[in-house]
Amino acid sequence: MRRVSLRQIWAPVAVLLALSLGLVSCEKTPPADKAPEISVSQTMLGPGKTQFTVVIKKAEGTWTSSVEYLSGEDAWITAKSPESGSVHGMVMYEAAVNPVEEQRSARIVVSSSAGSTSVTVTQMAAGSEVPSGKAGKWLEMPETPADAGFLFGAHDMNGDPYVSRTVSGIRNWSCWWSPSEHLSMWVAYPLNSGLKGSGNRTEAWGLFDPCFPKEDQPDCAYTYGGGWTRGHQIPSADRLRYNGSQKCNESTFYPTNMTPQEYDFNSNIWANLEGAVRTYSSKCDTLYVVTGCDLKAGAYGWSGGNTGFRVKAPGAYWKAVVAYKKSSQLGFFGSSSDGYFCGCAFYLPHDKSIAYGNYLDYMMSIDNLEKKLGVDLFVNLPDRIGADKAASVESADPVSFWK
Repeated sequence: MRRVSLRQIWAPVAVLLALSLGLVSCEKTPPADKAPEISVSQTMLGPGKTQFTVVIKKAEGTWTSSVEYLSGEDAWITAKSPESGSVHGMVMYEAAVNPVEEQRSARIVVSSSAGSTSVTVTQMAAGSEVPSGKAGKWLEMPETPADAGFLFGAHDMNGDPYVSRTVSGIRNWSCWWSPSEHLSMWVAYPLNSGLKGSGNRTEAWGLFDPCFPKEDQPDCAYTYGGGWTRGHQIPSADRLRYNGSQKCNESTFYPTNMTPQEYDFNSNIWANLEGAVRTYSSKCDTLYVVTGCDLKAGAYGWSGGNTGFRVKAPGAYWKAVVAYKKSSQLGFFGSSSDGYFCGCAFYLPHDKSIAYGNYLDYMMSIDNLEKKLGVDLFVNLPDRIGADKAASVESADPVSFWK
């Protein structure tokens, strides 16, 4: 006969006793509810086709995003990226053109196992004036008039849409995008050794800018066709690596940063000017740069259709730069409390005939460039150093610092 020990008899009884007394538990204490933390790039949308981005900053586990329509017809908002993820992420949405003279609203709901958070977006009525965008009070910014027919976009160092310093961290570059011309009228950014970083360019051709509808962007995976090069406005070498990541460099290959450029012009005088700008940045604390193309100067030609669009090769290109130094230097304007500033500009005809020339022959004051373009540059400088000093920075002929 098989013997049964006391331990074998009492073990099940002990477990049952412990469970009844609460000494052993099969369940963990549920965590406190934490609804997802989210932000939206804009809550008031223009009446035309408009993209906006919902950033999920933090969620418990997996999350999903959905749209609830509060007014207007259903399905006027379309997701342009996956509406689910884990912990954090981003969803890009696109609002269709509003065809009626009444505004309409929708609620974007982000849900996780711990709860949900929502944000309401409203689209303006047909015929309404388009809001001017979310251009920050950054020193490199030109004017961004609401009725110009262009779209403003800004990027963080991961190449994602810039929301705010708190959400996005350091800004990367911004642009004034023309959906009809399929290029940016200008690109603006700050530059110093920390923002430039070091390393190799990524050659990340074929990406699309998440700030704007993909269907308006040329596909720059190969070439423009017709012998035109893909000319950067913010050079790849101005954003090589930031905090160990090359995503900032990848963003410089977005189609919104490209224009068709003549090969010899791009490879010589324009490349030399780009190198000079990086040298300027090494001589000051931060350099504020805006680079653009001038379509009013006509078209030097048209690209082929390799990218999906025939795009104008602009008749001229320009750069305007303002140097910031903490300490005073001859030719700089400012004070010990707000720093010292100095500026200059360049306007280069887009022509092979000047490809092997000297970019210094095309140097001028910022004021003179503004007169050529009909554009107000560095609109936030007066708030920083006062209107009189800002006027001196923009009107002064280029000093030896730039030569």
